[in-house]
Amino acid sequence: MFIIGAIAATLGTVIGSIAGYFRGWVDAILMRLVDFIITVPVIIIGSVIGFHFGNKGAAFLALLLGLFSWTGLSRLVRGEFLTLREREFVDASRVAGASNRRIIFKHILPNAVGVIIVSVTLLMSGAILLETALSYLGFGVTSPDVSLGLLISNYQDAFTTRPWLFWYPGLFIIVIALCINFIGDGLRDAFDPRQRRRLSRKEKANARAMQSRSELA
Repeated sequence: MFIIGAIAATLGTVIGSIAGYFRGWVDAILMRLVDFIITVPVIIIGSVIGFHFGNKGAAFLALLLGLFSWTGLSRLVRGEFLTLREREFVDASRVAGASNRRIIFKHILPNAVGVIIVSVTLLMSGAILLETALSYLGFGVTSPDVSLGLLISNYQDAFTTRPWLFWYPGLFIIVIALCINFIGDGLRDAFDPRQRRRLSRKEKANARAMQSRSELA
């Protein structure tokens, strides 16, 4: 899961930022590559990869799946970069002589980090469900490695006699996915400059309200 998220986050952020910032023929080529990969469902790609390389371990399977899971993130990052590159602070940096590298890493990327973090957490949740589906169908993790999807597959025959063997792995999948999404929301609020500005305005408004109440008292 984390391997898939790390690889997809790196590829999606790099490709999306390059396409959104430079536009033109670079954007056209990269987006056609994204469209080509999106046309094939991830579950089919994962089934083919798992059928041929599933016996090489969970880490190797996650590495290959991460190479095909970045397309959605790249589209979101591209759209965010297309919007931010037209903002006034980017134009001011460009007029001041800042290089493209400085503009991307100093001005645009920090303002896009909220979208990236939330998208990566959703991607990790999707990776959990993908691995579960592949392992349940027999194309994912194989013994002696263990996964929640493999546990569900192994104990599905005991559904009527010992249902806890079947339900507990499914419950843990839901809990893990929800926890990852909550962590993503917290990281977005912590690292997104726009969220910090909103919080600071709200704190100032609350402080002024408390001050006015104390003066009236």
